[in-house]
Amino acid sequence: MAYTALEQMRKMNKERYHVDVGPFEPALYGAGRMGSDLKSAALRFLHDRCEALRFSSEKTKEEETGHYLGTSYRPNQIPYNMQMDIDRLCLERELEAFIDSGVAEDAYTVYYSFLEMFMGAYGRSSKMIELLSEFESNASSLLMKHRDHYSHSVYVFALGLAIYETNETFRKTFQTFYGFTPKVDEHRAAAFFLEYWGLTSLFHDIGYPFEIPFEQVLAYFEVDRKKRGPGSMYLAYRDLDCLDNLGEEAKLRFTELFGRPFENVEQLLAYGIEKRLGDAYNVTESYLYDTIQQKPTQPDQFGYFMDHAFFSATRLYQELVEKCGAQMLNEAHLDVLTAIMLHNSLFKFAIAFYKSDDKCKAPLKMELHPLAYLLMLCDELQCWDRTAYGRNSRTELHPMDAEFDFARGMIHALYCFDAEESEKIGMYEANYRKWEQGGRVGTPPRLKAYSDMAEKEQRFRTDIEKIVDLSEYPLFVTTFMRTADRRSKHTYLSGSSFLHMYDFAVALNARYRYEGEENQISVKALEEEFDSMSLEYKLYNINQVKSFSKYLNAIDCFYTDRPVDFEMLHAFTEEQIAVFAPMEHARWVLSHRAMGWTYGDLYETTPIEDGANRYMLREQMRQHKLCMNGDFGELEIARHYLQLSEADQGKDWKPFNSMLKLIRKFDGLRIYKLN
Repeated sequence: MAYTALEQMRKMNKERYHVDVGPFEPALYGAGRMGSDLKSAALRFLHDRCEALRFSSEKTKEEETGHYLGTSYRPNQIPYNMQMDIDRLCLERELEAFIDSGVAEDAYTVYYSFLEMFMGAYGRSSKMIELLSEFESNASSLLMKHRDHYSHSVYVFALGLAIYETNETFRKTFQTFYGFTPKVDEHRAAAFFLEYWGLTSLFHDIGYPFEIPFEQVLAYFEVDRKKRGPGSMYLAYRDLDCLDNLGEEAKLRFTELFGRPFENVEQLLAYGIEKRLGDAYNVTESYLYDTIQQKPTQPDQFGYFMDHAFFSATRLYQELVEKCGAQMLNEAHLDVLTAIMLHNSLFKFAIAFYKSDDKCKAPLKMELHPLAYLLMLCDELQCWDRTAYGRNSRTELHPMDAEFDFARGMIHALYCFDAEESEKIGMYEANYRKWEQGGRVGTPPRLKAYSDMAEKEQRFRTDIEKIVDLSEYPLFVTTFMRTADRRSKHTYLSGSSFLHMYDFAVALNARYRYEGEENQISVKALEEEFDSMSLEYKLYNINQVKSFSKYLNAIDCFYTDRPVDFEMLHAFTEEQIAVFAPMEHARWVLSHRAMGWTYGDLYETTPIEDGANRYMLREQMRQHKLCMNGDFGELEIARHYLQLSEADQGKDWKPFNSMLKLIRKFDGLRIYKLN
């Protein structure tokens, strides 16, 4: 039983009501139980291996008094551990949706779930990740080379989960490294891995907003130059105290942990890297400290490149101290930060010198620094389905999709290219054959990244083998072509920055309660009400935001946070309501089924005990009178909607007019008519 707290509540309900009303554990994704593909393995890790994630024996004991400490629709409605099970199910479902789509909006809810679970309320950390997406989508088109790092990081996260799940060698190495006994501490080790791998993978590129302005300046002056170098104009950063300041409490904490004082984050990073890699690579703490210090201040010493890894590590450090507190930091947090610091260029060019003929050192072994090893491996593997922003990047040929098989202790990676690019590929292959027939003189023709994977030299695979040791974890790379199905992205005209998605969800949540009173409620009150709900209910609202562009598209409307010359929509017409209300009902039914809700009304008809109420019973049973049981499709849901009472149908559309008024409280977001 993967979701043990749900099963425990099910048994309690059966004893109370003498009927099996639930809650029922949702099934694992289709082939997930045995599959060795990316989706099956990553979801199986969350579903099976993370049993009892974030459970609290102390809170369970406190609940023996009869007062529940878990939050569902409202606080104190369900047992605390049951809430933890539902939170984990939320992360599983959001990761499943992202792997299916790859779109940034679905990456957003993976970030949201992780932050809520491991770093407290999302709103307190939102700007850390939202600004990464905003900088990339708005500023990166001015660069010569740049591709998405927002969805990329969630793919990296999923790859790491799949590798941990399927590769016994890495799993045992990680468990031993952090003091877990393999096959004894399986669930505890998996929970530990999820938290620290999540921090490593999801935030390894949050420093890009510091690298993008650097690249913009170079790109502007690089138009007529062939490459950067002496004479290039470049930016350098100064006064970095806001990022490298440890703080007095943290200084005491790290002295307690490591038995020596540290003055700044750079010293801490240098110490952490030397501790893990010093002996193996003959690098000293002073050398590492000098190199790290120069990264933001002297980019000319590094080929005129700015290392976003420095800013990612220091920015995440400040976030951890602010949100978790210095006293909560431990040695594994330092491993997270050093893994991020190493992943971009520091290890490759300042420690291993992997492209140098005379100084090249051995690739990184997993037992030296498992988090750094896994991050560098997954970061290299994740090169598919990445939006190209840079001018040169848009003309290159990158994989649009990938299929993985992690069976038998190996990685079989099949990268898929768009069949519509076959002419470009044919020209490259003809030039490559001509180069071969001419005696292989000079550099071979390239069509990045297709050539790196398809050419005989297998540059893509061999470069990875120079970075991380794959002697015990063989990698095989293959390419194939198919026609792209761009409809799977579900892209519509509506668009808004992620800075507004949270605001939109807050307004959607409040639409029931404040209908007719929109002008009297403050934004702060709306946000406090939203934050009082569980992760599950917050995600219902956020996912409704993500669906709303589809609804508006169906009625020839769109929302945006940009000023546009279209007529603003102030209220929906009956004709518009008739189109999107059934769509909203279908979304509601399907999302509740995915989260394990079933049809029933026992919560409304059974006698209630002292201190209970109907809402509590509903949440404890996970039963709702508007849900559907069994197998059903779109046609059955449409019929179900038509059979609902007028009052129940109204729940799918009436509050939306209230929502139109509420979202005006949040700066910039408006809905417009196309016609």
